[in-house]
Parts: sequence; structure tokens; C-alpha cells
Amino acid sequence: MRFTIPVPDAAAHAAARERLDGLVKPVGSLGRLEELAAWLSAAHGCVPPRPLTDVRVVVFAGDHGVSALSAYPREVTGAMVRVFLAGHSGVNVLAEQVGARVRVADIAVDWDVSDVPASVLAHKIRRGSGSIDVEDALLPGEALRAFEAGLSLADEEISTGADLLIPGDMGIGNTAVCAALVAASLGLPAAEVVGAGTGVDSAGLARKVEAVSAALARAAGRVEDPFERLTALGSACAAATAGFLVQAAARAVPVLLDGVFSGAAALVARDIAPGAERWWLAGHRSTEPSQAFALKALGLEPILDLGLRLGEGSGAVQAVPTLRAARAILADMGLLADLT
Repeated sequence: MRFTIPVPDAAAHAAARERLDGLVKPVGSLGRLEELAAWLSAAHGCVPPRPLTDVRVVVFAGDHGVSALSAYPREVTGAMVRVFLAGHSGVNVLAEQVGARVRVADIAVDWDVSDVPASVLAHKIRRGSGSIDVEDALLPGEALRAFEAGLSLADEEISTGADLLIPGDMGIGNTAVCAALVAASLGLPAAEVVGAGTGVDSAGLARKVEAVSAALARAAGRVEDPFERLTALGSACAAATAGFLVQAAARAVPVLLDGVFSGAAALVARDIAPGAERWWLAGHRSTEPSQAFALKALGLEPILDLGLRLGEGSGAVQAVPTLRAARAILADMGLLADLT
């Protein structure tokens, strides 16, 4: 599978830097805001960048066979999808503050769907994923199907007007899967990438390290190919998120990565479509160690560091006002040359 990934506009980036240096302020005095303003200019191909008026969050929901390692039972995943649909989750509340819309997609939730809207189930791949310490997460071909579901979800959001995308996640056991994917992608031992996730104690953390170590040993020799990596160690949600990220880049739409889940998926997405990472920003720093390794490998520096570990897209949503502020300094600040 090959993708044509456009290159952000270098001329627009240079023009933005020139204008930033000429604004009514000391050169470089707005720090990271100036970097983000130039990045957005390159992404949009114009100075100033276009307003970020239509922000979309897509929450990829699914269950994982390693959910027994979590501090919360597996049934929470399905229950939380209902909370998203009711508009009362953390990301719902936080997204409302910045005018972002939230959509939830059931990719692999293991639950009773008799009363769930068809739109939520439109891209469902399976019910749950295998327990990666003892078996593959997915059956042959399912990683590609899930990846294509992610492509489709990105297309749906972009074709209806999205100008900034945020991938969210919901699934008990997510952080163990992320640790395995990051470790396999970067050749790291489990002990370096496994974190407390939902808040397991020291004994739970030790069990988690043991499970991820077993998963890495079981999948040894199969992780070079990104789709094999997703099949052996990932999940349908991770594969769908990777597809979402690749298609956003292919269509030149900026993405704000959220926490550890989108970071792990981004590593795989970069391997599938090199250069796609030029269209992504890291919204915030997660407390999970595997995210730090993923972002370093991707060359991304988080915009915010608030100690968040909720997931759902909630951290990236908080970075939207910062991006809008970065655009505003290019659009609305005066020039030194105009002073009399």
C-alpha cells in the first residue's frame, strides 16, 4: 500500500517567519507560538493561516484481551461509549469549550449493540482483540480492514469540512497495547515503556511488564512489517487510528495527536506512509513513558504538559486555543515597520 504525502509549503513557512520577525515585539519573544504559527502557515500554504473553525474529534473505541491488567473492568469501554453518545464524557465537556465536535466510532467494542446508532457501528471490525501476551490481537487481514476504516473516517470528516482533526481513544487495556507497539517499533524493552495506565499499583505494574514482555517475545521476527506488527501486538483501534492519521496527511489536513494511544498509532502510521508525520502536532504530554519515546522518534514536542492521562482526545483538545492564538499573532498583530 503506497500513499502520496504532500510536503507542507516551505515558502509559506519562510514568509511566516519573516512576518513574525517584523511584528511589534522583540524577535522570537513569543517563543513556541511563533513556531506553531509558521507550522500552520506551511500546512495551509498561506500567511496568515486560515482560521481553525471546524475541529473534529473522532474517538476510536474497542476492547482488548489484556484488559485484565487494568485497574478497571472491560465493561467500562462500552459504558463509556454510551457516555460519549450522551455528551457527558471528559472530551465532550472539554471539546464544547473550544467549539469542537466529537464523534465516537465502535471499531472493536465487545458489547450489546441492539440500541446503538448505526453511525457508531458503521466501521466495526470485530468484538474485542486477542490477549497479546498469548495470541495475536487480530486475525489475518483485520489490520488492513481496520486501517481502511480509519482512512474512511478521515475522509468523512474532511469531506464535510473538518480543518483540524484529533484522534481520541477509548478501551480498557489500551496502554498495554501501546507499550507493546512502541517497544516493537523502536526496539525497546517492556520495562522502559510500560506505565501505570489507569492507575495500577506496583504489583499490577509488574504483571503488565511481564505481559508486554511475553507479547514481544511471542511476536519476535514479525514486527518489521507495520501491518504484521498491528496484527500481532496492536488492536483494530490502533490500526484504524493509523489509517486516520495517514489519510489526514494525504489530504493535507493538520492533526493534533492526543496521548499515548495516538502516539503509538502514529509510529506505525509513519512506517506505512513516511512523511505523514509532517502533518501532525503533539497536543500534550502524557504521563505514560511510551508516549515520550514515540514523540521523540517522530520529532514532535508536546504543546502542553498538564499531567493528563484520560485519553479520549481530551489533552489535544486543550491545545486548540494555543493553535488559534498562534494564528492570531500572524493575522492581527501590527508590524514594526508601520510604527510612526
